[in-house]
Amino acid sequence: MLIVVVIVVAAAMLVSAYTAVSLMTERSEVRESLRRLEGYQIQGSRDRELLVTFDQRVLSPVGDRLVSIGRRITPVGYVENLNRKLDQAGRPKTFDVEQLIAAKAVALVLPILWFVVVFWLLGMGGLMAFLLWVMLSGVGFILPDVLLTRKVDDRKHEIAVALPDILDLLTISVEAGLGFEQALDRTTAAIPGALSDEFDRMLREMRLGTSRSDALRALEARTDVPELRSFVLAMLQADTFGVSISRLLRSQAEEMRIRRRQRAQELAQKAPVKMLFPLVFCIFPSIFVIVLGPAVLQVNEVF
Repeated sequence: MLIVVVIVVAAAMLVSAYTAVSLMTERSEVRESLRRLEGYQIQGSRDRELLVTFDQRVLSPVGDRLVSIGRRITPVGYVENLNRKLDQAGRPKTFDVEQLIAAKAVALVLPILWFVVVFWLLGMGGLMAFLLWVMLSGVGFILPDVLLTRKVDDRKHEIAVALPDILDLLTISVEAGLGFEQALDRTTAAIPGALSDEFDRMLREMRLGTSRSDALRALEARTDVPELRSFVLAMLQADTFGVSISRLLRSQAEEMRIRRRQRAQELAQKAPVKMLFPLVFCIFPSIFVIVLGPAVLQVNEVF
């Protein structure tokens, strides 16, 4: 009898799912056909509704409402800080100011949901349940900032690592007779990456009428990379005092290679300290169990 009930319920669920998918497919086909009819006057309100996508009808108003709520509760300067971090991260498509603010607004409601899940659905209680509820609520609130900070750090590291190679190629191009802008354009086309994107943006700003010094300062403010800051200061001094750009670029390339080597050595020296915790808490207990386990069992048998 139980098997028959399960089969009937499964069949009903399959029929319902098939019907829902068929209706969604039919509506999407009708909506696409109506979009293709340019200049066609739509009479019915239902047909006009079919032209509007689901995200425009439902998701966009909800998102706008969450953004407005989030902007009311965000502290002063938080939006500017987000914009600065997004510039440092390269304005990724998966991150936006409105999306981050909406995520913060949703995170304010999540503790209620986690409270119901932990204390009611899971049936937990006591200190462990409270700590789990606090941890889940905190993770939902700080996770967008953590992901954005990680994106910023990865892009800064990519820029710092790619800077010596770009400066080497830029030095060769300048010494071959090209101007700084032409050499920079050719170099960024040959070596794609985050730093090339920033240099391309700097070149576009210069073509729109921005001076080289202002474009360099804007580049340094967007990236906030110490190695690139040193290069920008050297270029500003070269423009001020009339120093040869090719000689300056060669010295900067050598200095950046030294800094990259020092960065690699620093990371290598940090590796033993980072390996200490996995060794102590994961590997050593297993070794102790394997080595000392038989001896402990023998001692227990003797006594």
